[in-house]
Amino acid sequence: MGSLLRKANTMQTVEIKQQASEIPGSEELINRAKAMIPVLRKRAALGDERRSLPEETIAELQAAGLFRILQPKRYGGYEMSPKVFYEVVMALAEGDMSVGWVYSVVAVHAWQMALFDDRAAQEVWGKDDSTLVSSSYMPSGRGKRVEGGFLFSGRWGYSSGCDHCEWVFLGGFVEQPEGQPIDARTWLIPRQDYEIVDTWHTAGLKGTGSKDIVIKDVFVPEHRTHKMIDGFTCNSPGHQWNTSPLYRMPFGQVFSRAVSTAAIGALRGMLDCFMETAKVRVNVVGAKTSEDSFAQLAVAEAANAIDELTLVLRRNFDALEGYAGRGEVPPIEERVKYRFQASFPPERISHLASRLFKAAGGAAVYTNNPYGRFLADINVGRQHAANQFQMFGANWAKVQLGQPSQDFFL
Repeated sequence: MGSLLRKANTMQTVEIKQQASEIPGSEELINRAKAMIPVLRKRAALGDERRSLPEETIAELQAAGLFRILQPKRYGGYEMSPKVFYEVVMALAEGDMSVGWVYSVVAVHAWQMALFDDRAAQEVWGKDDSTLVSSSYMPSGRGKRVEGGFLFSGRWGYSSGCDHCEWVFLGGFVEQPEGQPIDARTWLIPRQDYEIVDTWHTAGLKGTGSKDIVIKDVFVPEHRTHKMIDGFTCNSPGHQWNTSPLYRMPFGQVFSRAVSTAAIGALRGMLDCFMETAKVRVNVVGAKTSEDSFAQLAVAEAANAIDELTLVLRRNFDALEGYAGRGEVPPIEERVKYRFQASFPPERISHLASRLFKAAGGAAVYTNNPYGRFLADINVGRQHAANQFQMFGANWAKVQLGQPSQDFFL
C-alpha cells in the first residue's frame, strides 16, 4: 500500500485499537458511515479520474473501524450482524456508489476468511489485522494437484479495490479426472504472487478500480482454499475456530447481497440530491419542479422502493440469522427466494434512477451535478453476474413448481 495509507492506518486507528475491548455500537458505526457522505460526494470525481478510490478514503474507512464489522473478534473484529454491514454499505453509497461498492466487496471478505482453515487467517491477519483482501470469483482458475496443495493459474476480471489490498480471493476449479464431481473453490493468493493489469476503463463505477488479476503456476497450499460446497452446506473448516452463528450462514446469501446493496444507497443519494434542488428549481418556461406531477411521482416511487428493498433485506437476514442461531441450515425453498430478492434491486433501481434523471431536466447532464454519475454507477452495478435476476427468478419459480434447484450459489 502507499505510504499515505500506511501512515493513516498507524495514526488514525490508534484510538480504535486502544478501545478494542469496547466494540463500537452498531448505531455508532452506521453514524460514522453517514458522517462521511458529504466528503465522499465531493471526492467522487477524484475517484472517477484516477479510476481507483483515493487512499485517504480507504484510510478513513479503516480508521472508522468499518472493515471490522464482519471480522472475527479473535482478529480484532466486531462479529456484528450482516444487517449492520449492509446499512453501512448503503450509507457510503449515498455519497459515492464506488465507495459503497468497494467497501462492500472488500469488507465482506473478512466474513469469508472466517470460513477458511485458521492457518490462512494467521497468514493474512497474524501481523496486521487491518490487512484487506480483494476478489474475483469468476471461475476461470484451474488448480493442478501437487504435494501439499495445488499449482494454480488463470486470469480474472473485476477485482474491485485490488489496488488497496494485499491478498486476493480467486474463483476456480480443481482439475479432476473425467467423470469426477466438480470441485469449485475460492483460492487465497498473496500480493507477491499475482499481477494487477489495469483494464478498468468503464462507463460507471469508475472509482472501483476493478482491474484484472493474472497468475501463472502459483503454489497454493490446501489450507488456503475454501470449497464452495462447504459454503453451501454451512460446514466450513473455519467453524472449528470461529464458532459464532454469524459464520454459519450460507456463503451465497451473504456474498450476493454484497454486490447489490450499494445500489439501494446510490438511489437514496440520488433522491436526496434531487429533492435538494427540486424544491427551488424552476425550468426554462417558469414551471416549478416541485409542482410537476411526473417529478412528484418519481420521488414517491423511488422513496417507496428504497423502503421496500431495505425492509426485505432486513427481514431475510433476520430469518438467516435465526437459522444460524439454532444451528439449522435454511431450506432451499427460502434460499432460492432470497437469492432472487438479492439480485433484483439493481434492475428495479436502474429504472427509478432513470426517471429521476429525466425529472431533473437539463441540469442533470452536467458533470458538476451527481445525477449522471449515480445513474451510470447503478447501471454498471446491474451488469454484475450475480445481479442477473432473470436466471434466479426462473430458478425460484421452478422450485415453487416442484422442480429441483439448478443453483448452488445460495
